Amino acid sequence: MKITLAKSAGFCFGVKRAVDTVYTELEKTRGKSPIYTFGPIIHNEEVVGDLERQGVRVVNSVEELSGLAPGTIIIRAHGVEKGVANELTRLGFRIVDATCPFVLKIHRLVERYSGEGCRIVIIGNANHPEVQGIKSWSKDPEVTVISSREEAENYTADPEKKVCIVSQTTFNYNKFQELVEIINKKGYDIIVLNTICNATEERQTEAARIARDVDAMIVIGGRNSSNTQKLFEICKNECKNTYYIQTVKDLDLTCFESIDNVGITAGASTPNKIIEEVQKNVRNEL
Repeated sequence: MKITLAKSAGFCFGVKRAVDTVYTELEKTRGKSPIYTFGPIIHNEEVVGDLERQGVRVVNSVEELSGLAPGTIIIRAHGVEKGVANELTRLGFRIVDATCPFVLKIHRLVERYSGEGCRIVIIGNANHPEVQGIKSWSKDPEVTVISSREEAENYTADPEKKVCIVSQTTFNYNKFQELVEIINKKGYDIIVLNTICNATEERQTEAARIARDVDAMIVIGGRNSSNTQKLFEICKNECKNTYYIQTVKDLDLTCFESIDNVGITAGASTPNKIIEEVQKNVRNEL
């Protein structure tokens, strides 16, 4: 069997930086003071589980910190809403900010352009923590989040104001362009800022290319990982035999018994260890 592993599979810069930050803090404290992450540090259950076994506790709100012993709190790669860091400091926690620099850049852009009178449109998933954080940096409370053709077609804005469009860093690049084009046809004065990170674009482009040339495709990543979900959608469009797994335990090798050519890719939050285990298992068992 021929196996093609995507070169871009696995941790991106922002995710690696965030995970390394937590392990570095663990080494520094050596259990002497509590370590918390504000939300899961990344969307990967295996990584979060390993950190929890080493004493790192996940908290999901400022209220949840009430009564907990002060210590170090690490802001996840997706970032947090404006003002949260100030609240954490007020409560006596030492903050280590592991927000991806590409996400921080969007915060600054949204703050700037909303301050200049633009209406902000975010192309992304409204329920994703990254998008919720981005939204909070707008000085104009009227922020619109769009993720589908229908939402783009129904979008209306004050014709007297400019519209500034940004994107969730992990959004599907082709879909972003499609939704922007729909809004553009409405005749608004728009500013388009493609804030999808380069690693995401490269990963999606490579995944599509591999999926077109193989008989089956394996996409590895956490179930809650937005960028992995996008990868799965892209690969599924190119190769009907596309399978979404979290670890090697989810791999059903019977699906590949008559397959000669398999492609493998993985989301930005997937550790190399898991990717290697899947690749090795496919190679050895088939």
